[in-house]
This record gives sequence, structure tokens and C-alpha cells, in this order.
Amino acid sequence: MRTVAVLLIVLGGAVAALCVSLRAGESKKDEPQRRAFGIDKRVPWTTSRVKGSPEPPAPYRSEVAFPKLKFFEPLDMARAAGSDRLFVAERPGRIYSFPNDRRADKADLLLDLKKTVYAITLHPQFAKNGYLFVTYILDPKKDEPEGTRLSRFKVTGDPPRADPASEKIILTWPSGGHNGGCLKFGLDGFLYIGTGDGSGIADELHTGQNPGDLLASMLRIDVDNPDPGKNYGIPKDNPFVGMKGARPEVWAYGLRQPWRYSFDRKTGDLWVGEVGQDLWESVIKVEKGGNYGWSVMEGTHPFRPERKRGPTPILKPIVEHPHSDFRSLTGGYVYHGKRLKDLVGAYIYGDFDTGRIWALRHDGKKVTWHQELVTTSRRIVSWGEDNAGELYFLDWMGGQVHRLVPAPKTTVVNNFPRKLSETGLFASVKDHKPAPGLIPYSVNAQLWSDGAHKERFLALPGTSKIEFETVTYPQPAPGAPPGWRFPDGTVVVKTFFLDMENGNPKSRRRLETRILHFEQLSGTEEVGDQYWHGYTYVWNDEQTEAELLDAKGLDRTFTIKDAKAPGGERKQTYHFPSRAECTLCHTMPAKFALGVNTLQMNKDHDYGGVVANQLATLEHLGIFTKPLPKPPEKLPRLYDPDDERVDLDKRARSYLHANCAHCHMKWGGGNAEFQLLATMPLNELGIVGTRAAHGAFEITDARVLSPGHPERSLIAYRMNKLGLGRMPHVASSVVDEKAVQLVRSWIKQLPEEGKRRE
Repeated sequence: MRTVAVLLIVLGGAVAALCVSLRAGESKKDEPQRRAFGIDKRVPWTTSRVKGSPEPPAPYRSEVAFPKLKFFEPLDMARAAGSDRLFVAERPGRIYSFPNDRRADKADLLLDLKKTVYAITLHPQFAKNGYLFVTYILDPKKDEPEGTRLSRFKVTGDPPRADPASEKIILTWPSGGHNGGCLKFGLDGFLYIGTGDGSGIADELHTGQNPGDLLASMLRIDVDNPDPGKNYGIPKDNPFVGMKGARPEVWAYGLRQPWRYSFDRKTGDLWVGEVGQDLWESVIKVEKGGNYGWSVMEGTHPFRPERKRGPTPILKPIVEHPHSDFRSLTGGYVYHGKRLKDLVGAYIYGDFDTGRIWALRHDGKKVTWHQELVTTSRRIVSWGEDNAGELYFLDWMGGQVHRLVPAPKTTVVNNFPRKLSETGLFASVKDHKPAPGLIPYSVNAQLWSDGAHKERFLALPGTSKIEFETVTYPQPAPGAPPGWRFPDGTVVVKTFFLDMENGNPKSRRRLETRILHFEQLSGTEEVGDQYWHGYTYVWNDEQTEAELLDAKGLDRTFTIKDAKAPGGERKQTYHFPSRAECTLCHTMPAKFALGVNTLQMNKDHDYGGVVANQLATLEHLGIFTKPLPKPPEKLPRLYDPDDERVDLDKRARSYLHANCAHCHMKWGGGNAEFQLLATMPLNELGIVGTRAAHGAFEITDARVLSPGHPERSLIAYRMNKLGLGRMPHVASSVVDEKAVQLVRSWIKQLPEEGKRRE
């Protein structure tokens, strides 16, 4: 045996120059040898210049407001006039109160409804009457009429407790997907209730422009002076009182899903966060009788313009955010506290999916200032304020109450690399040669990227190491695979290539190189001790350099030679993701680095003439802090969906895991109540025989998955669809036809008996 070649290896998220031994006389065209490991010796990566951020420093940061308190899936927060306590409602139905003291170490149970609670509020005269108002979801499985219910409870004692027997049902409206449910008392003393369109997708009930029902509206009722035969009254100045065919409770309408709103405690203005559908999120300042367009419009943009409009003109939102920046807007408050002096009078709000927090000022006619305050790793599900006007927000996944604080002043010069050649990741960008120390890798099941091919690399600073499967937060999350804990400064690299002639590798060109940069933060997993920054470098036409893309993303259209296309050519629009879009998939529940984990990395990799298992290779190089707990062949893995030698079930489940499960897992952000993890038994995913929660697309007897019937299975339908309702819903405009056929074949062979549930 003698060494005859030095191989430069590029891996799917990092790059490495490493020596391997080949038998004398063998050429690169020979079949690769199988070895116990693919790289002989680790080379330290010492050239990293990926530090800091290309963005100006954020003026604020978030911190845990009550470090000793933690809740399970908190959904809403409220205050009570005349009380020093704050109130938090958990999704499963428990409502707690606790002292408004940063040292508070215990939350006292106020009420346990054992039903899904959406919102809470306390009566303005709570100190006198002890009234708590709650919206919760009725359970049709328990023979209850399906709906969203508003009830009042009586609270007494210290610490306060609500008597379940004191419940007084005020109002119920239909459920069905967007239930709204937010509750707030206005400065006028009336109770305002936000209702969604009660639908799944595209306002199936056509209720958005109909003030004749209680859906898709802001309601206004009098809970202190009920009308005869009712538990509430109708304020005489409500805008639709006396209008034929309209409900007198309606204050405004044309709202898809008003997710959290508030009243400016100084002016009484009603500010609403409106969750959009396809492209736009909105902030709305609701006026009496206002029509906010849904579903004729989505914000200021046509959605279904042919639909019948309501009786009043459509009004515009105050601001909009495209889905490249926001995905699920959570309405906040106009700030009137004392801690954040520069934000007094500004409306502060956030986004559930991206964790971004923005603020705006409005002079009554127009926006005079609009700025991002900070990007967090929190799932911002609700905002709250205390009696002093200080502002808080809830992290639904982490379970804690957070607040904004000014960021420390910094004099650091922003030298973030603007060119790929400046990152220290490549020895030669033009030749796509990795820098010494990067380690090539591949994955078992690839994420579909509109036909793009990928090379991946892993860059670990110096001789730093990875902790194998020590990241388990958040738990409990059934089936969620543990993640690897990476050292500070890790960079995961992936270069995307596209064939300019369909099926011809010689026509392949580089489109982009994406990097994920890991920043270790102080604290623990529960408060967010890691952050992954996503950046895209776009390759020039000469293929000699790639430039850093700005934060907003980019679409570019390419002409592809394709014998199957009319005229032998087709246009393909390729999407370069925004930085906010990166956060939609690379989430905390998914452990951020989607391809660098046991399930994806437990496979053979061709290291340039030598084939070896990647986990065994990393262990041999001393990458892990401890030896692997088991040999790789006894550790879990996904499977190549294209490998027809593998069982059909394993292939299809692996594809769905790689492409869908980062959203469709517990706390993953997918708003359907099912999972697609390959690590769980099929009958525990919540998909078999499950009716559609977000649109049936006119499919007869549609189910998420109908065993034996791909034509009735929404998983297969959505994969094969473009536009409205497509999955994946971001960064894809080309159907993965091979995968669609794979999933359809898998569904078709599933046994029907005993699989369906209503």
C-alpha cells in the first residue's frame, strides 16, 4: 500500500482538504474502496471569517422576565385592575396567576377547564366583582356542539381561585380552523371579541364579507347590561344595529384570523394583528364598521376579487409584512411604560414563526416610523402589559414570559464577509475547493429544492467537538429525535446546482451557497442558548464568485433545455430564501441543523475513492466528545427515497420526514394537528383517516391520509399542487413528480381495515 493521491473533499455543509490512502495502480475511475472510515486524520479549520452579522446591531434584545416561572404551552396573558398579579392561560385549559415580581417563584392555579383555552381577560371592575372571562374550544368528540365559547367565571380569595361552578355562558360561535377568541375590554367598558373566519383555507364558508354572522369579525357586546333573554347586551351605537341581514354584535368585519389585539390605554385605538394566508401579514387599526377585505383581499392585495363584497368599503391595513419576513403575526400593544423610553407611544408586535419583533409609530393618518427591534428564537404567541404599562410576550414553545431590554452599546466594526471568498470556507471559490479542515457529508433523504443538486460541508472551528445527541429540548415531544450540540462558530455549508439542460450533469451551474452559522449564547436550552444565522451567497454568471444576498431574498428565472417541454425549453423561477425564511424550517424543535444529525448522517459517503460510514468516520477523527453509544449499524437512520432496493414504507416515510416533519412535529409551527416524523408509528401520527382541518379542495371524503386511496389523501394532493395549498408552502414552485408517485404508491398499498377514524 502506498499513498498516490491527495484528495480535496467538499462536504454538504463544510469543506475539507484531507489525505486518504489508495492502493497503488488504482485510478479515480475505479470503484471506490470500502473502509472502516473515510478520512485518516483531522485537519483543524483555522480560516473562519464568518463572525458577527451583516446587519446593524439590533437596538433591543429579549430576556426572561420571570426566570423562575415556566408554563406549558402558554397562549395568553392578562392583568387585572387593582391587582398586583399577572395571569397566564395554558392551551390545555389551566389558568394561573402570580405576583408581578421578577423574583416570583410560584404561579398559583386559578382555574382548570380541561379544554383548549384561547384567551382570557379580567373585568375592568375586577377588584369589585371578580369577573374572569375566558374563550375556550368545545370538544365534539365528547358530544358537545363544536364551537368556540365565551364564558364568565367568579374569582375570589388570595391567591385568587375561580369556581368552575360559577360559569356563565355568554356566547358561542362556530369553530373550524380560525377561531380567533381574543378578548379585551375597551376604554368604553364594552367587551370586544375577535373571531376568525371559522374556516380552513381560502375562507371556505365565504363568511369574510358577511356581517350577517359572527365569524371573521370583531364583536362588541355589553356584559354588564344584558338584553332580555340573553347574557349580554348590544350597545346601541354598534354600527350594524338595525341593518337588515347583519348581526348587531359586529363592530368590524373582513378579518381572517385576528390573532391578538389591544387598546391603546391613552387614545382607545384598537390595534389588531391579522394573520394572512398566502403572502401577507397585516397590522390593522380597527374602525367602527370597518371592512378589512378578507377574503376578497389579503391585506391590500387581491385574493378572491370575484367574491361578493360586504356592505361597506374595504379599508387598508396600517402596515403589511410579506411572508418572506413574517408568517404568523401576533398583535401587540402601544407601549406606555417607563423602562423603554425610546419606545413610548410606539406599537410593538411580533411574529410567531420567525420570532421577529417590530415597532411602528402612526400619527393618525400615516406611519411615521417603522423598524425591526430584534430577531429572537421565541415563538411569540401573545403579548401582555401590566398595570404600569410595561410590556411582556409569551414564548409558546419555551413556556416563559419575556420582555424587551435595550441591547448593550457596541463599537464592533461590521466586517461580515460580503463575498464567499471572504468567508474562509473555500481554498478556491472559482474551483469550488474547500479550505483545509472542512468535512464533506451527505444525507440519507434530501430536502426537495425544485430539482437542485447539492454539495454539503461541515466546518468546526479548530479542533472543537460535537456532543452527540445531547439536545433534547423541547420535551416532551413524542418521536422528536435528539440533536447534536455544536461548538460555537460552527458553519454548515450547502451549495446548490441546477442542470441547465434537464438530466445533463455537464450543464450544471452553481446557483447559491447557503451557510448556517452557529452562535452559542449564555444560559440554558429553556431560555434559548443557541442561535443559527442563515445566509445565502448568490453565484455570478461567470461562476467565479458568490455575493451575499440581502435579507429580503430573491427570485431569478432560468431557461432550462427540456425535451419534454413545448419547444424544447421551459422557464423555471428559482427562489433564493430570505434570512427570515431560513428560520421557518431551521427551528428549535427540529434542532436547527436539519441534515447534520444521526438520522440523516448515518450512511455511507464517498470520500473520493473511499466509501465509509459517516458516523464512524467522525468518531475516528475525534469529532465527538464521547464514543458513539452503539455501532452505526445499530443506530437509527433514514433511507434514500430513490433507492428502490429499500422497503417502500421506509422510503416514503423518510421522504416525508425530511421534507415535512420539521414543521409537522410537536411545536414545529405547522398549524395542523398531526406529525410526519419517521420515528413514530404510523397510527400515532394523527394522519390516518383524519379529516382536513385546512381545506378539502373539493375532494370527496378527503382525509389527510386515506389508506388505499391516494386520490382522497391530502398529503399526496398537496405535494402535487402548485399555488394555494401547496406543500411545502415556501421556496418551491416545481412539483417533485418522482416523490409524488412514491407517496401515492405507498398510500395505495396501505391496508384499509381499521385505519379510518372520524
